[in-house]
Amino acid sequence: MAETRWIQDETGLAAMGAPRRAASAADLMAQARRATGLDDFGPGGVEEGLDRLQYAYHAEANLNLFGRLATRWDNLRLLKNLLILRDHERADSRILSRPVEQPIFVLGMPRSGTTFLHGLLAEDPASQVLRCWQAIHPYPDHPAAGRGAGPDSVQRSFSFFNWLAPELRSLHPFDARSPQECTELTGHSFQSLRFDTTYNVPSYRRWLSQKGHLDAYRQHRRFLQHLQGESGGRWVLKSPDHVFAMEALRTIYPDARIVFAHRDPLKVLPSVARLTEVLRRPFARRVDPLDVGRQIVRDWSAGAQKMIDAHVGKLWPADQVFHVRYRGLTADPVKTVGAIYEHFGLEFTPAYRARLDAAVSLKPDGGYGRNIYRFEDFGLDPREERMRYHDYMACFDIETEFAGA
Repeated sequence: MAETRWIQDETGLAAMGAPRRAASAADLMAQARRATGLDDFGPGGVEEGLDRLQYAYHAEANLNLFGRLATRWDNLRLLKNLLILRDHERADSRILSRPVEQPIFVLGMPRSGTTFLHGLLAEDPASQVLRCWQAIHPYPDHPAAGRGAGPDSVQRSFSFFNWLAPELRSLHPFDARSPQECTELTGHSFQSLRFDTTYNVPSYRRWLSQKGHLDAYRQHRRFLQHLQGESGGRWVLKSPDHVFAMEALRTIYPDARIVFAHRDPLKVLPSVARLTEVLRRPFARRVDPLDVGRQIVRDWSAGAQKMIDAHVGKLWPADQVFHVRYRGLTADPVKTVGAIYEHFGLEFTPAYRARLDAAVSLKPDGGYGRNIYRFEDFGLDPREERMRYHDYMACFDIETEFAGA
């Protein structure tokens, strides 16, 4: 109780550095400039998105003290990274000319094996993979990065968050060197669904739906150009949220290879709702599970329809798309990866296969714990959800896993 009162105590906000009101984008950008001694945030404006996000944080997200401190730190970190990226571009104008060719994107409903599959694809030495610590601090040795910008410091931060949200270890295990989702990169545009996952920010989500995602994917590509260095390489990337921005993804990466992961939505929805609740609790005074359930249903019924539309409308040529079903992936992960490589004409080397065999032997289920979810905890009716996703399951020939509907 004492810790809860401390986190929720408004009187300590100023002393801890958390503002009582929403700082404007201009204020935060000025702070980032002062902290780094740099002044150019690079191509693409971030002011509108940051202002919208700041309003939603302070008006809608019901932040506690830790939430206000965390969002301020996070926004300043993203701004500092933009300044550091631009400083490197000024020193080497060739960075933004580096090609990002035929990246592989894993997308689909969350909790459908996307993280497991991404981790398996990351085992190929021929591929480049975004690591958690790199997405948080792309240039840890830059003078403006400050102390605590390396992978070990990032791991300490993750350990602290796991202490705040211990259930996260079984729901979504990760560490500083784990493959990271693309939303950490699109977040640098302040036009990303990354923020909507951890905080309740409905006005920001509505604005983003109208604004679109092109700027976010331009920022995404820019980030990869920095991280890949001069040698290039095949990127393997992942985020379920790509489902909501497929047109922008296709525009920025026309030669991308797309891997859709599919699973019975009735095994997905309560799990996603629980993960969202767990992620939000450390930052908010109160999280309403019923509100979370409504949001998850609203978002992923729309996401399912977007996948159907992309499939029927042939958003990508057939040779650029591969579909994975969860049951097949978990039954034989190595065979599934081999099929992906065969479809895209990639070399499935003996060395890579050996690494896959070792990875699957070590963590046959991707390292997840056993979790039990109840539909009623989030106001969900399995029979209604079964009907809602009928067309999605039929379109992609998805096997029923949940029989209680």
